[in-house]
Amino acid sequence: MSKLAETMDMDEERAIQPRQQQERVMDSGFFWVTRIFAFAIAGILVWMAIEVAIKAVPAIQAFGLNFLTSSSWNPVRDEYGVWPMIYGTLVSSALGLMFAVPLGVGTAIFLSEDFLPKSVQTVLVFMVELLAAIPSVVYGLWGIFVLIPFLQPIGVFLHNTLGFLPIFSTSPVGPGMLPAGIILTIMILPIITAISRDSLASLPPELRQASLGLGATRWETIIRVLIPAAFSGIVGGIMLGLGRAMGETMAVTMIIGNSNDMNFSLLAPANTISSLLANQFAEASGLQVSALMYAGLVLFLLTLVVNICAELIVRKVKKF
Repeated sequence: MSKLAETMDMDEERAIQPRQQQERVMDSGFFWVTRIFAFAIAGILVWMAIEVAIKAVPAIQAFGLNFLTSSSWNPVRDEYGVWPMIYGTLVSSALGLMFAVPLGVGTAIFLSEDFLPKSVQTVLVFMVELLAAIPSVVYGLWGIFVLIPFLQPIGVFLHNTLGFLPIFSTSPVGPGMLPAGIILTIMILPIITAISRDSLASLPPELRQASLGLGATRWETIIRVLIPAAFSGIVGGIMLGLGRAMGETMAVTMIIGNSNDMNFSLLAPANTISSLLANQFAEASGLQVSALMYAGLVLFLLTLVVNICAELIVRKVKKF
């Protein structure tokens, strides 16, 4: 017994020994390195915003807030307004989310709750994530040669049947807002699905077991327990998808029609801020460059506002 007591005393002395100087230096160094990296990311973001804002100053001075509400974009007369592009950016992104959120979250639930054998589930997960590796120009080509011809008769039917509604008031001509929204759905689907699935799969199994033990059905457990518990991660995936949709350039440029005229119809050609920048920046000069920078600054602020709103939603949900 005395030897056992001596051994325990020695173990306690080792446990309470102060940490070596080298370990403390390494921990402190790691702390400061990670802090520097974090501030560097924030600094780069602020730097980018300042540079864009400086280049946009001539257009801000020339047009002010009328730039946000005007629908005229005429480089010959140096008349610029970005309201149709703001509308196109918001509506095309909203269309993409409207289709992608239920489809992506539903796919995440299906792939995380063991509805399928592991071998089949692994293949499906790989195929969904593979969508993120396809270049956007390939999506654009697929949209031109497959999606637009497929949607043409659907657009004609919507126009003939529901043409009294402003969103279907024009006859479809091919490229337009609806094809752009659907192509964005496909492009942001892997982001929403992957992050939502990871959020659901990382929940402790005790949540499922406790809910089922209290008599809840499988779907009650998913809807009332698992989705609320993983809500912050799901919202994070949705916001990343929305950021991708608002900033997508090549695929949308190829199929949205690039029309700078204001039209509320989803079947008519439209434009987005990203497409505007891609189409005109290479040949821009003078005040047009500043106007494009102003448009880029507007897109930057729109993305910032969306992320702030998402953070507020997540914090409000966590309180309950």
